[in-house]
Amino acid sequence: MENSDRAAQTPRPSVAAAVPVLSSVVPNTGPAAGSSTVTLNGSSFTGAIAVSFGANAALTYAVDTSAKITAVTPPGTGAVAVTVRTPSGTSNPVTYTYATTPSLISVSPTQGPSSGATSVILTGTGLSGATGVAFGANAATGFTVNSATQITAVAPAGTGAVPVTVTTVGGTTGPVYYFYLNAPSLISVSPSQGPSSGATSVILTGTGLSGATGVAFGANAATSFTVNSATQITAVAPAGTGAVPVTVTTVGGTSNTVVYAYVAAPVLSALAPAQGPTDAGAGVTLTGTALTTTGTVSFGATPAAFTVLSDTTVVAQAPAGPAGPVSVTVTTSGGVSNSRTYTRVSPPGI
Repeated sequence: MENSDRAAQTPRPSVAAAVPVLSSVVPNTGPAAGSSTVTLNGSSFTGAIAVSFGANAALTYAVDTSAKITAVTPPGTGAVAVTVRTPSGTSNPVTYTYATTPSLISVSPTQGPSSGATSVILTGTGLSGATGVAFGANAATGFTVNSATQITAVAPAGTGAVPVTVTTVGGTTGPVYYFYLNAPSLISVSPSQGPSSGATSVILTGTGLSGATGVAFGANAATSFTVNSATQITAVAPAGTGAVPVTVTTVGGTSNTVVYAYVAAPVLSALAPAQGPTDAGAGVTLTGTALTTTGTVSFGATPAAFTVLSDTTVVAQAPAGPAGPVSVTVTTSGGVSNSRTYTRVSPPGI
């Protein structure tokens, strides 16, 4: 009886609590500024008295279960060891990496059409693992991370000047600016026609013409062009035929069209009559082709009054001149015709 009383009074040895074990930190990367919420997975977390990220304590933490802790990261740099401490000891470390905060230096080109679809190169630092590229409030249509210092992105549609930013695990960059440009608009081309041989200087009037990169007459580029202002371009028509659409291209896109007509060079086939008096007023009928746009009928260097009857007929009044032959030509939008000879005859002597 005495022995059994002694046995009942003997204290039993206590079982020591296990040292915490840390198996993972999810996610295992975050911004250097901290304040990211992470989950620590493992065992024996009950009663945890500290969660550390390297030398820095977690901003806050909560022991959800003996196998899970939710913590908020402090600021930091590089790769640090994460540990959990309980009264029973400190866990093994698991690595958490502070990602470099990304930065943007430039976007090239810096402008494009409001319709979007322009491919641009973003240059900066810490761009690896980018999760987003934004043009103002709109996400890039697509992007490819070429390296830690370069991203190729496709601009979405937009208007005006917008800040471009890149987001990575390390945070969001400061902005660089991209400018959306409206497509140019054409109102008129003057003159609206010229010879099929080209070389006619025309004035294009419209809006948004600054920085024009091309002027086209149908499928052919203008021989040359000069941007006079945002509303005017002087261009030299190339050779061509028929009626063609004229367009202007800028960084903002390609304009609507205005029509320019190529006119065939006039041809004179006959004069009737082919001779007349030396004084003015004799009627002469000129026949040929492409005479509709006749602007001048010349007898030598002297212009004559005329009336266009059709594309093949013009009636002129021969000006006065000395006896003898004189070359007659017609000038139209298509150029200057070949010449036909008109002969002035002196009146008979008495």
